[in-house]
Amino acid sequence: MAEPRGPGRLEEEGDVAADYLEELLDIADIDGDIDIEVRHGRTYISIVAEEGDTTGLQALVGGDGAVLEALQELTRLAVLTATESRSRLVLDITGYRRERGAQLQVIAEQAVSRAKEDGQDVALRPMSAYERKIVHDAVADLGLVSESEGEGEERHIVVSLPES
Repeated sequence: MAEPRGPGRLEEEGDVAADYLEELLDIADIDGDIDIEVRHGRTYISIVAEEGDTTGLQALVGGDGAVLEALQELTRLAVLTATESRSRLVLDITGYRRERGAQLQVIAEQAVSRAKEDGQDVALRPMSAYERKIVHDAVADLGLVSESEGEGEERHIVVSLPES
């Protein structure tokens, strides 16, 4: 049976993840500072540029955050290997997830607005599970409903009016 996800377990996840990422940055010869934060039952790891130069770190984000998503999964695997416990840690590099979260909020607001105006369901483009969670929460906060549809890389959100 898995150990509970208490603060000690989350701090251990953060330490293991930071060590793994530190090694990766060294191998890639990329400068960055690693910050660990535990909040809402989850470990958040941020890699920020030293002295404001984000050039090397941008390569670790990739187009549409694809490299960041892959790196997050590899980091979770490193934590699983070291702790024998699955991790839900979130990795952010150069504030990409924070900026993307703001964009996703706008996307959710626009979809809700269109659904209300047209009375029709609004399908959004495919996005990662993490991004879908942000949009689902935003849509719910705005009083509409959303569902994930599709499989794999085609998984996307459909926003609709609540059934009366």
